[in-house]
Amino acid sequence: MRYILLVLLCAFNLTANAQWWRGDFKKHKRYALITQPKNNPIKRIPKSSIAKVKLPFATVPRSAYNLEICEKAVIKLAQHHMRYREYALASYNFSDLAELYVKENRLSEAKWYYLQSILLSKRQGDQQHTISSLISLGMVKADLGDLVQAQQDLAEARQIAVAAGRNADVLAIDKKVAYVKSNKVWLSKSELRYAEAVELSGKLK
Repeated sequence: MRYILLVLLCAFNLTANAQWWRGDFKKHKRYALITQPKNNPIKRIPKSSIAKVKLPFATVPRSAYNLEICEKAVIKLAQHHMRYREYALASYNFSDLAELYVKENRLSEAKWYYLQSILLSKRQGDQQHTISSLISLGMVKADLGDLVQAQQDLAEARQIAVAAGRNADVLAIDKKVAYVKSNKVWLSKSELRYAEAVELSGKLK
């Protein structure tokens, strides 16, 4: 049996060699390389010329859907920064979140997040952010009708600005204080809250 297999293999080998020498096997034809055009009309735009634009919240069209997307994104960032104890960044996240809630007229939530932002910015010694957050908190409290607390927040912001020598901030805060005192809408809200408190206390008695 072995000899029979050996004879068959030798016969096949001789046949293949004969085909090779006769040139029966097809050879692949090689083509010339394609020449690249020297004057290419299509040019690539360099990456350096592409402007990288970061869209702030103000440029996004205002809608409930867009505000919800922004809210989820900021909350995710705030959770990340708080987890890794990056309190300076988390403070800005909280103030951004409070700003979103102001746009949605969710003033109680905005008030709470401004308070958290102020606590973190004070811990980090970020006076500029503390001042701006105190001003925003004061305006939110004024919208809620808490004029006394609003003026206290503005007074605290002015005190920090004076101590830091930020004259521009002092002038801006003085304008806010004058606006809060002269706004009749806020005064009516404050009187309404006081009347509701008196009426509630009378019912409890």
